[in-house]
Amino acid sequence: MTLVIDSRTGLKRLPDSEFSARLARTRQAVRDAGLDAILVHSNEADFANVRYLTDYWPLFESAGCIVPADGEAILLIGPESKEYAEDHSMLPTIRTMIAYRESAEPDYPELSVSTFGDVFDEALGGRPLHTLGLVGYSIMPLPVYDGVRAAFPGVELVKADEIIIKQRVIKSPAELEVMREAFRMSEHALEAVVSHIRAGMTELELVGLIQKELYAAGAEYEAHAVYAFAGPRTRHAISRPTHSPIMPGTMIQLNLGARLAGYSPSVGRPLCIGPMPAEMRALVEVGRDAHYQTMAWMRAGVIASDVVSRFYDYIRSRGFGDHLLYGPCHGLGMMEVERPWMESTTHYPLEENMTFQVDTFLQTPAFGLRWENGVRVAADGVETLSDALMDIMELPL
Repeated sequence: MTLVIDSRTGLKRLPDSEFSARLARTRQAVRDAGLDAILVHSNEADFANVRYLTDYWPLFESAGCIVPADGEAILLIGPESKEYAEDHSMLPTIRTMIAYRESAEPDYPELSVSTFGDVFDEALGGRPLHTLGLVGYSIMPLPVYDGVRAAFPGVELVKADEIIIKQRVIKSPAELEVMREAFRMSEHALEAVVSHIRAGMTELELVGLIQKELYAAGAEYEAHAVYAFAGPRTRHAISRPTHSPIMPGTMIQLNLGARLAGYSPSVGRPLCIGPMPAEMRALVEVGRDAHYQTMAWMRAGVIASDVVSRFYDYIRSRGFGDHLLYGPCHGLGMMEVERPWMESTTHYPLEENMTFQVDTFLQTPAFGLRWENGVRVAADGVETLSDALMDIMELPL
């Protein structure tokens, strides 16, 4: 197994060589883009870019990472995260800054902190900063942006997310090994949970069982907010579980994943306690059929939008076109949903070792359902990363 045990934390992580290779590729990409450096931003919810480079996952506060065209990268953290970062970061150079503090904005008057002028001077070895790329542009908060702008009023700031995204899209052998193991753990948790579902149990009770099984399987965290919905809430594409009881004859939707070394799979299954009503079973069957068809259309060289067109045509041909919200795939890796998307407007070719969540979501006014599995694109098709419990599940009363 590629993963190693971190002696500081006991957590599983990728080896040092994986992070060294990422930083080397990033420095070269910064040079190729004609930038002096990039400033990468992450927060607790959208942690991937900083963790990809440093293995540091911010908690409560946010985090940044400076990668110069030439020189060593620096991790930037909030005032309360110093000891935590020293135990988790793969970067030895860590600097504390007010711009990365919690949103309540304490002053920390007794604390000595770095400024943007300090950290960029250190990262660039005293060389001037002319052009800076911003990575994590859509989540970068104003205190960080304004701090950079105030420190370097003449510097050109450019959106540079592609420098990291292009690397994350194609998975290395080590990443694929981690993802396979994370899916195995997720399926183990799913199988354990299904056997405990009973009528009268609330959605949130079911969430508690799922979390127990994920951590027992070895997860470092949930890969995403656990979905355990029943009845009309299953028609929500995004929602939160409630204290409502699960009743026989109604749709139950489960989506869960075990995060491992920063990688976040998801396995999604619709099910029912007792026999499914005819309308429900028909939609579940169409969704599953479309799900398998999507996988059959995917292989290296196929244009993403062509898969989307075929998916929509297939659903319409089965008479369920009015039940679509989106489809059929999104990127998968450190985030359970990440680029690239598959939409009618995405005309890129699929490449070997891209990874996707095949995400088939259909909805009616009364209920919805989602089949969800991970796949790796190969030359002659896809490698399925999850395939457990794909039969239509009608649990005993």
